[in-house]
Amino acid sequence: MGESNVNLAALIGSRICHDLISPIGAINNGLELLGMGGNTQGPEMDLISDSVGNAGARIRFFRIAYGAASEQPVGRAEVVGVLQDLSTGSRLVTQWASQGSHPRSEVRLAFLALQCCETAMPFGGTVHLMCDAGKWMIMGTADKLKIDNALWSNLTSSENAQNVTPAQVQFALLPLYAAELGRVVSTDITDTSVTIRF
Repeated sequence: MGESNVNLAALIGSRICHDLISPIGAINNGLELLGMGGNTQGPEMDLISDSVGNAGARIRFFRIAYGAASEQPVGRAEVVGVLQDLSTGSRLVTQWASQGSHPRSEVRLAFLALQCCETAMPFGGTVHLMCDAGKWMIMGTADKLKIDNALWSNLTSSENAQNVTPAQVQFALLPLYAAELGRVVSTDITDTSVTIRF
């Protein structure tokens, strides 16, 4: 995938997220207004409310992971908020251990790496996202991992990723976006952990 195609894909991602966040927000506001009426309690409303919250969290996450990136800083509070909302009801726990702000382009890499780790942890676990002196390490730990070696080899290959499904696109994009920033992706896989560095 050429650089212009990658940039175009990022712009498309930004556009989709931008267009979806407004109606999701409107639904959420409508639910809040119904709740103020006091007669909308029950499992049905809880299900709708949880679903809308989850959709909003995913769109905010996807906007950073798949949207157009820049050197504009993203603050710790924003990142932690996105990750906390995304983790609600999930078997995967995320811990953002990095302090301060980071360029959006770097946070995008961290979010893509998080999704790679998530792929290896279908039964849940914990993902730590850390940055020290500009060096990033995203480490997922779990009692049981499911590793697709061919898929993971895409992260460290100099060739474009082949045969990835839509659910695996992060494995194709992470090394491409890392290369744009002059970074090389490395991985370390054990029986109970996966680590991605860039």
